[in-house]
Amino acid sequence: MTFPRGLDARSLLRALPWLLLPAAMASAPLHAPAPLRFALGGAALVPLAGVLGVATEQLAARLGPVAAGLLNATCGNAAELIIAILALRRGLVAVVQASLSGSIIANLLLVLGAALLAGGLRRPVQRFSALAAESQLGSLALAVFALLLPAVFFHLASLAHREELAWPLSLGVAVVLLAVYAAALLFSLRTHRHLVGAGEGGRTLTWSTRRAVVVLLFAGGATAAASEVLVGSVEETAHALSLGPVFLGVVVVAMLGNAAEHAAAVFLAWREQMDAAISVCLASSLQVALFVTPVLVLLSLPLGHPMTLVFSAVEVMAVAMAVALAGLVILNGESNWLEGVQLLALYVILAVCLALLPPGEALRPF
Repeated sequence: MTFPRGLDARSLLRALPWLLLPAAMASAPLHAPAPLRFALGGAALVPLAGVLGVATEQLAARLGPVAAGLLNATCGNAAELIIAILALRRGLVAVVQASLSGSIIANLLLVLGAALLAGGLRRPVQRFSALAAESQLGSLALAVFALLLPAVFFHLASLAHREELAWPLSLGVAVVLLAVYAAALLFSLRTHRHLVGAGEGGRTLTWSTRRAVVVLLFAGGATAAASEVLVGSVEETAHALSLGPVFLGVVVVAMLGNAAEHAAAVFLAWREQMDAAISVCLASSLQVALFVTPVLVLLSLPLGHPMTLVFSAVEVMAVAMAVALAGLVILNGESNWLEGVQLLALYVILAVCLALLPPGEALRPF
């Protein structure tokens, strides 16, 4: 097969992912089937996540290793925050809650597991800072308690006051979590900067700061457009495929929203930069637990669909298991490929359980 001058098969393959966004945008006016619109919207997020990751890498190299983990997490979670806000506007509270818990689970099991597996294939043992991991795992354990206590309260409160007290309780917990996140930033950026994962420096600078910022803004706008298509087809897709909102949020939406972290963490681990890879996984989970979730609780009331921190029992248990297993694996400051397989195995088990669990049971609190 011959191609026009300057165009070859490799160039076409590189350009193919960028055709997904216009295809996704056109699918809604053309009234395409909901599963097709959902697939196109989700697939369009993957190359955009890659662009966010590259631009973040370039900016992180200029800002230094202290801010690298935070910057990567912020840009990597941009798609997820946009998806959650759009879903809240549509009243998909259960899907939003599931995507938040699913993001934490995906980062700690899927992304971290893939990173440990990739790094373990290059070296028998990978070493990293146990102190940096410990400081972030403590905050993640706090997030598990913050999800557990409102669910327990919801179960113990009398039926007459259960619904009216759920949101004020969630509001108070959200404020506390935001305060803890601010303290964690102060800890990592000022008082204990040496605990932030190393290895973010030393990258090759090929972009200017201005170019990186412009690309971030463009990718963010395109992500919002793809997310609108994705969220607009969630309910119809779930009904057509007989999928519950918890499975859809925890597995599907969360996996797409974590595409940037997944690519960056595996790439860094493969290049034997385990401190950076661990920092990407933990910083993203920490930001979702202590910042994104409380912010969405605060924004949910103005959006017309109040969201509480009363997550379902299966979500709370899944997050707790993810934090516990990830802590056991990385607290010693060493990893190998088998530990990556163990994390991935738990993620697959949870996904299978959620796929088979009836929607009504999956949404039931403690």
